[in-house]
Amino acid sequence: MIEIANAVKTYGTGENATAALKGVSLAVNNGDFTVLLGASGSGKSTLLHIASGLERPDSGTVRYDGIDIAALPDKELTAFRKEKVGFIFQQYYLLPNLNVDKNVKMGADLVGNNSYRDIIEAVGLGDKRNKFPSELSGGEQQRVSIARALAKKPGVLFLDEPTGALDEETGRQILDYICALQRERGFSMVMVTHNANIAEIANTVVKMNSGKIVETQSNDTRKTAYEIGW
Repeated sequence: MIEIANAVKTYGTGENATAALKGVSLAVNNGDFTVLLGASGSGKSTLLHIASGLERPDSGTVRYDGIDIAALPDKELTAFRKEKVGFIFQQYYLLPNLNVDKNVKMGADLVGNNSYRDIIEAVGLGDKRNKFPSELSGGEQQRVSIARALAKKPGVLFLDEPTGALDEETGRQILDYICALQRERGFSMVMVTHNANIAEIANTVVKMNSGKIVETQSNDTRKTAYEIGW
């Protein structure tokens, strides 16, 4: 379980200071799928970074099963991210000198996953395993980054606009696959998106504005990726 309590994060100093999070508290249960909604500048991406350990709050706690990762030394925090969480960002962060297979294998090797090629097939890139990032479209590169994150078998998967570079058909396919895998494996997911329709496939929807959570709601029934608007 992730428990964030009174998280504060400010960027800049003096007159240039911007309060990105203003005492935010949030709980994500094991196996939950939480979507963070809000306009640009609402704090949702900062909250994602704080929750995942990519950034530390200026104050407040970020507990995973009782352990405050915000208080861990840098080396231990890096090890935590490496072992426990997966990331899918708008940027692909692929290594240009490695082909699809080897980029995905990087994530798989962290946990000794020898069946990572099944995931490459599932995201529709089985025929492009030997292609390099420069030989792929933006949508295909995003699918490689998604496969790499899933091959790591994370306990928690963090997603920042994962379908932003994908066309509707591929976006629905990828979301459907991620959700099916989440149900099968039971990992938690926290996703940032501007698409309010995607919130309908989640358990919990958190709406943010000006660095604060303004509304939290639960979906009694999760829709599939093929049932929502786009």
